[in-house]
Amino acid sequence: MFLKQLAQQRRQFSIQSKQLHQFGVADKLYSNLPFKVQNRIIPYRIVHYSFFILGYSIPFFIAYVQLKRAGNI
Repeated sequence: MFLKQLAQQRRQFSIQSKQLHQFGVADKLYSNLPFKVQNRIIPYRIVHYSFFILGYSIPFFIAYVQLKRAGNI
């Protein structure tokens, strides 16, 4: 009884995945992102790295300015 149920569940799972693929278009690479990654005027890599470099460097720049004002540098 248990083996029969297990075999039936396996069969339904494989059939279900094939049936779901029939509806809609198969997902393409980067199609699920809300922004454009390929064929951009400015490559996404530059935007990504500049955002994080700027965000990481701001605290160090602020500390440098404060130390310069205090006359410690």
